[in-house]
Amino acid sequence: MSKKKTASAIATELPAQMPCPCQSGRLYRDCCEPAISGKKPASTAEKLMRSRYSAFALGLASYLIDTLAPERRQPGERGLLKRQFRSTRWTGLRIINVQAGGEQDSTGTVEFEALYISAQEPGRLHERSRFRRDGKGRWYYVDGEANFLPGPTV
Repeated sequence: MSKKKTASAIATELPAQMPCPCQSGRLYRDCCEPAISGKKPASTAEKLMRSRYSAFALGLASYLIDTLAPERRQPGERGLLKRQFRSTRWTGLRIINVQAGGEQDSTGTVEFEALYISAQEPGRLHERSRFRRDGKGRWYYVDGEANFLPGPTV
């Protein structure tokens, strides 16, 4: 019987000098890894959005489910994500606009564009994502207005 690895275990196994997939210009260990591993939850909506992008790029379903607003989680979510991981490679991220979502806010919106390749065809996801912070200070992705467009522009 194989033992499933947690997002935390996978996050800490990645190369120490790896650039962060969110394209912040920082090393993964100094950028999204602390949030994904659970060492330090994302302190802003933008940081959560960046860490979720990195989790998509790295195929970390557990983190994506854990950071999805509880009322939005659906049975079969993990399977859907794993199928998406097999068919899509995320290749770029650009933050367009951030409204609220700071360390003292309870809600925030992050508009971004993400590049991907799926079925050997490049594409772009343009989304305005909404985030909410709970009473314990933890941010969650609530939903977003997404448009899938022909690719690349980022």
